[in-house]
This record gives sequence, C-alpha cells and structure tokens, in this order.
Amino acid sequence: MAPINTRSNWTKKMASRACLAAAVAAGSSRSAAAFSTSLRSGVAGGRALSSISGKSSFVASSYHAAVAGSSSLAAFGNNGSRIAANRASINSIQLHMSSTDAEQSTADVEAQIATKGDEIRSLKENGIAKPELAPHIQELLALKAKLEELTVSTAEQSSADVEAEIAAKGDEIRTLKESGTAKPELAPHIQELLALKAKLAELEAPPAPAPKKEKKKNPPAASAPQEVHVPIAHATPSPRRVKTDNAQVSDDQVSIKGWVRTVRKQKTLAFVEVNDGSTMSGIQCVLPFDSVDEATLKEIDKLTTGCSVDAIGQIVKSQGGKQSVELSATSLRIVGTCPGETYPLAKKRHSLEYLRTIAHLRPRTNTIAAVARVRSTLAGSIHAFFQEEGFNYVQTPLITASDCEGAGEMFRVTTLDTDDVASLPRAKDEDGKLLPGVDYGEDFFGKAAFLTVSGQLGGETYASALGDVYTFGPTFRAENSQTARHLAEFWMVEPEMAFADLTSAMDNAEALLKSVVGVALEKCDEDLTFFANFFDKGLKDRLEKLVNKPFVRVSYKEAIAYLQEEIAKDPSKWQFPEVVFGTDLATEHERWLAETKFESAVFVYNYPKSIKAFYMRDNDEDGGETVNAMDLLVPGVGELVGGSQREERLDVLVEKMKELDLDVEDYWWYLDLRRFGSVPHAGYGLGFERLVTYVCGIENIRDAIAFPRYPGNAEF
Repeated sequence: MAPINTRSNWTKKMASRACLAAAVAAGSSRSAAAFSTSLRSGVAGGRALSSISGKSSFVASSYHAAVAGSSSLAAFGNNGSRIAANRASINSIQLHMSSTDAEQSTADVEAQIATKGDEIRSLKENGIAKPELAPHIQELLALKAKLEELTVSTAEQSSADVEAEIAAKGDEIRTLKESGTAKPELAPHIQELLALKAKLAELEAPPAPAPKKEKKKNPPAASAPQEVHVPIAHATPSPRRVKTDNAQVSDDQVSIKGWVRTVRKQKTLAFVEVNDGSTMSGIQCVLPFDSVDEATLKEIDKLTTGCSVDAIGQIVKSQGGKQSVELSATSLRIVGTCPGETYPLAKKRHSLEYLRTIAHLRPRTNTIAAVARVRSTLAGSIHAFFQEEGFNYVQTPLITASDCEGAGEMFRVTTLDTDDVASLPRAKDEDGKLLPGVDYGEDFFGKAAFLTVSGQLGGETYASALGDVYTFGPTFRAENSQTARHLAEFWMVEPEMAFADLTSAMDNAEALLKSVVGVALEKCDEDLTFFANFFDKGLKDRLEKLVNKPFVRVSYKEAIAYLQEEIAKDPSKWQFPEVVFGTDLATEHERWLAETKFESAVFVYNYPKSIKAFYMRDNDEDGGETVNAMDLLVPGVGELVGGSQREERLDVLVEKMKELDLDVEDYWWYLDLRRFGSVPHAGYGLGFERLVTYVCGIENIRDAIAFPRYPGNAEF
C-alpha cells in the first residue's frame, strides 16, 4: 500500500471546497434545479481536482473567494433563505468529506497493522528466531504510532471544520438579521448554531478516563442479601434548619426538627406541636391536607407523642392566640417512631419522684428541660463573669490523696481486687508484723487515693502564681444523707484570690451572684415564668431582689443572738431549738435569717474554729476562738456559698493539722506554698446544684442535675 501523503490529502480537500463554494455562489441566482446541477458539478470538479498537488495556495484562495462571493449575494432581493440552504449544504458536504478522508486514512493504517500482525504470528509459528522477528515488531510498533498520530490529527482537523461551520453560520445569521428576516424564521438557524457549538465542545472535551478494572472476588459460600442504603443526591440545597427559639416570619423554606408533644387532626388539616428543646413552648406546625404531598398524609396517620420528626415549610404569623408564629408545613417526615402504648411519658403531669426513675427520658418533660436550660445559662454566665474579671480557669484533679475538708467522708479509688479479700495485701509494721487494714502501697497510685471533695487546695497553688483563678468541676462526698439538699456527686465553683482577705471574697461572691442571676432573668424568662407558675409564686420577685438589693453582713455571734431571741418566743416551732455559740447552723436557722429576719441574702462571718476546716485563718482578735470564714445564706435554700481567708502562716497551719490528726507529709506540697513566697489569700466555694435549685425555685437538689447520685442510687 502506498504511503499516505498528508499534504496531498489537504490539497484535495481544499480543491473540493473551492469547487463547492463556486458552485453554490453560482447557484444563488439560479433556480433550485439549476443550483442542484451546479452543486453536483462542483462536487465532481472537486473530485477531479483532488489529483492536483502543489496548488494549495491557489485552491485555498479560490475557496475563500468563492465563499466571500456567496456571502455578498445575500444583499440581493429575497435570496436569504436560498443562501442559507446553500451554506448548509456546503457545511454538510465539507464535514462528510473531511470524515470520509479521515476514515480512509485510518482504515488503511489499521489494515496494515492487521496484516503485519498476521505476518509476525506466522513467522513465530514457523520457528523464526527472536533476532529475525525484531525488524517486523519494530515496523508494527511504527504503524501503531502512525495510527495514533493520524487519530489525533483527525480530531484536530474535525474541530477546525466545526469552528469554520460556526463562523459561517454566525455570518449567515447576521446577514439574515440585516435583511430583516423575522425571528420565527431565524429560530432554526440559531438552533443549528447552538448544535454546532455543542459539537465543538464535545470534540474538544478531554477523553474520559477508562474505568479501573476491579479484581473479581469469589462471593462467600452462603451470604444473605444485605440492604444497601444509598445516600440521595439533592439538586437543591436542603432547607435551613431553624431552632424554635429563633423562629421568625420569613418567606424562606425552613426545617423544624424535634419531638412531637401533641397531635390534633381535623377534617382538612392537622396541628402538630413540635419541641426541639430550645424553648418551653416549641412550635405549632399546621399541615393543610390539600397542601402537603401524599407521603406526608401517610406520615400524619402515624404520628404519636414522643416520635421525632422533620417538618418543612414557612414560618408565618400565627392565626391563634397561644403563639406568635407557627410553621405552615408542606412536608413532614417521621425520623424515629415512638409506640404510644409503651411510651413512659404519656400526656399528663408526672411527679418528680417518678421522673427520677426514668432519668434518661425526663429531659423531655417541661420541668427538667427548663432546669437544664437554666443550668446551662448559669454555667455559661459563671465562666463569663470570671473571665471578664481577669480570673484564669484551672482544672484541678478529681483523684487525690488529700482530704481538703478533713472530714474523712471520701470515696476511695482502688484497683485492688476487693472481691477476693484473701488476696488483698496487708499492711505491716517495721518488724513485718501484720497490721489491720490494707497496704495501699501496692495499689495503682502507690498510696491510698480518693475522689476529691474540693478543688480548693489545687486552686491555691495556681493562685500563688497567677493571682486570681477559679475551678469549676465535679466533686464527691460519701455522706450518707438522704436529704433534699445533698448529693454524693455535685459541681463546685471555687475561686481563689491572692493578696486578698475575707472582705474581698465576700465582695466577689456578691458580684458573681448578682451577675449570673441577672443573666438568668434576662435569658430564661419563659422558663422562670413556668417555675413561678408551678413551683414558687414569688420566685421572680425574690430573684429581682437578690440582683438589686445589697447583701446583709452579720457576724456569727450576732446571728446566734438573733436566733436565740426568736426561738425563745416558741421553741416548739423549731426542730433544733438548742442554739449556742459553737452550734453548726441548721437549714431552718439559715433560712429564717435570710427569709424572715433580713428578707435578703446574708453573709454570716467569723465562725467558731471548732466547726470549720483546718485551712481557715485564725482570727487574732479573739485569740483564735473564731476563724476568718463566711457562709452566704439565701432565701429558699439556706447556705449557698462557703468561704474563708486561708491560713498563710506556716507554723500556725502545721499546728492546726496536727490537732486534727492530719499527716503533714501528705500535704508537703501545700505547706511549700507557705514556705516559698506566702501571701494572704482568700476564696470560696459555690455549690452549683444549690444555685440551680435557688434560681429555679425547685426544692429537691436531685432535680437540679442530669443524673443524681445519692446513697442507694447510681442508675443511668
């Protein structure tokens, strides 16, 4: 087969196009039959001229001149449609001839490749050695390279042809517009132009990568068919989720997600109250049956109290009087079902005692959800207060070997196998004789370890370097108490201030309480109104007084005198009528001082040394009979805060520890703070759950924490 002459092929094409263009130019002023004859003559002439070589410049010039002449004829009479048809014929024939030439060229090379392949296989079968096969293999590789080159070249030429067609079609449309052709007659030409542009984009697009072949895997011998969940791709973005506490009238489609509280169905629509936890009231979703899809109608029939849903629609002004806005829903889907017959929270009011038995579900009730929101607000405002005051937040350890309060009511932490008593290591004296008790030197920490009752000692270490710090975390006390004021696990807020005395501590505690209660009044009005309606009618007034009225400050001796005077009037009204100096005030004493005597929050300070912790500073004025300590008493709760100025004198502190039989060696690091750069410092502890009960007006501290821990209960 003769080698392919690329230049000759190009010359043939250009010659053919020249003749075609000339024929169309001539045909533009003739009848349709005459044009058809001229066009056939042009094609024949083009084929005849395909033998010409070396005339490329002449043929190209003739072609362009002929096309230009065809365009110029558009100015004559009503020949626009005829010229458009002529140009379409040129374009069609050009594209056909171009593709035919390419097919013939690539077909020739493909045939050569096939022939050469057969030849090589035949030589191999005849036992021809590899060295003799090498030239044939090289020739085969060369043919394959040539085929690839021709394929690329053909693609490039095809793109160029389509670009020429686009240019010609554009000229044609402009000419038709200039000649006053109406839009309906232009429409087919515009569609053809768009089709050509799409064709060009397709030609110029990079080839898609071939899919990777995966290795075939043998299926398991016996495998049950598994359901495959394929995520659905959405053409439009999902509606924006809106929390009900931020729901405002809008034209946008939004999504409300939450749990169903109530469902009311009527003839033409349904009302569904959905609560997402952000507010007490939730939001009412109105579902007109003629405005929702078929799937929503089916879902409405399945709705029950407690099921979770996703409702989509617009927030509109409510037509009812109970709420300001509502969701005009167009769609609703059940996310999680809730069988009504077994759901423990039926639509009725449950006692708080019952709700503690289902603590995992009780946050869905109005009361516990409101407590949780108020608690969250209080926690955030506590951090905000101390940060604004320049305090550093310190996280002290939960596991400790130190008893901060010296009371011995601590939970032990051990990894020893207490189920196998015989295996427990026994304590021994210096002579190796067994002693009562366990040798905790062989335990995980190498000594007895406990859950902390306070972060104060750790806080003092950082206050001795950073100045003002605070801790806010869980603490534990193994006090066998079943009262409504005590928990085994509770949270404490404990600031420590360097270069400070007791007055500084009282000032800071008062400022903290006024700040956080003020924030709760501002941000939790709906929840506090609920508590005022169902738990404590005077709640909001009491909180307002705490924020706006200065705290009273009285000494312990003065408080005892007030109590003795009041109890003497009728001792039978009191559970603990015996009150003398040294009495640890009971809750009834604390609440009388705050609620009746002063009707205000009250600081009681300078307590007897005998009823306070070892780290509190002795008062010099009375020879150490009292310590520089204080308690803050508030109406409705009693003691809320306890604090003191810390003992900064090393010798005095060591003596006090010995009096209480505390091992000085266990507190060596705490005593170092007094050895190296000791300063006067003070601090206090705020029982966080007691603060929550005070602000919410609830009586039992077990309802102020998510999962209460107390004697006999560690469920959930």
